[in-house]
Amino acid sequence: MSTSPPRPNDGREVHPFPHRHLTGIFGLQPHEIAFLLDEAEQWVALNRGTAKHDDRLAGLTLINAFFENSTRTLLSFEIAGKRLGADVVNMAVAQSSVKKGETLIDTAITLNAMRADMIVIRHDASGAVQLIADKVDCPVLNAGDGRHEHPTQALLDALTIRRRKGRIDGLIVAICGDVLHSRVARSNILALTALGAEVRVVGPPTLLPGAIERMGVTRFTDFDAGLDGADVVMMLRLQRERMTGGFVPSPREYHALYGLTYDRLAKAAPDALVMHPGPMNRGVEIASNVADDLDRSAITEQVEMGVAVRMACLDILTRSRRGIAGW
Repeated sequence: MSTSPPRPNDGREVHPFPHRHLTGIFGLQPHEIAFLLDEAEQWVALNRGTAKHDDRLAGLTLINAFFENSTRTLLSFEIAGKRLGADVVNMAVAQSSVKKGETLIDTAITLNAMRADMIVIRHDASGAVQLIADKVDCPVLNAGDGRHEHPTQALLDALTIRRRKGRIDGLIVAICGDVLHSRVARSNILALTALGAEVRVVGPPTLLPGAIERMGVTRFTDFDAGLDGADVVMMLRLQRERMTGGFVPSPREYHALYGLTYDRLAKAAPDALVMHPGPMNRGVEIASNVADDLDRSAITEQVEMGVAVRMACLDILTRSRRGIAGW
């Protein structure tokens, strides 16, 4: 399947992905985002077969350096790297010198000295991934930094939508919940608006960033109004660990006002797709029966697409390093 928008053509050859790192969706052109999605399709097919292996990254070393807790993203990158034949090392930050006071720059210099071929970084500080990318010789992929970006999550979400709906252009996507603390929301807004979707952000006023409309979205504080006619309902986790004040009255009241139930889902389009980046707070931002409804929910498919997208990104970002002509 390919619904890529046409690439700009001024008579010169256009490089499909002229970026050394993937630190965010910001700065990517629509045709570059579509290229990543198109490349991921081949890995969806491979992952659904019996021989889930390709040795194109044999001999290369992938370091997953996660300074923040993660289950599915870390595992997804690890599986992606191993299925492509790379040597994968997961850096145990809890036992690392970071806990002894080592600076982020010194950590970057240390990783670089180990001659990694790819580094995947997750960090709780916005901008930390770019700081490391500026200090190392190999491609760096952002696995989530602070409230900034989570580009591979946005790509896997876009791929899931495109496969289930057949397109992204012209769809109404409602991103609902804790938008304020969500790097997933930011990257999804950038990706989906670039691909032609109409994006709404929906949530209580305390959880919607000021001036969010500048990102080309429409702001709703009324959940029912925000869901009206939506083709995709993307729920976000309530990130209570990032809250230092009273952003919501209580989980119970939050669920009553902004939790996705079947009654609420009925406000959206009849075939609206339900999504959630995980992990879910069941009974808070989403009811379990909605999350587990395989006809409406694409949550497990999002996880599956994550491996394919990360395989595509690892492949593309190392092509120059592997001496592939044209890269």
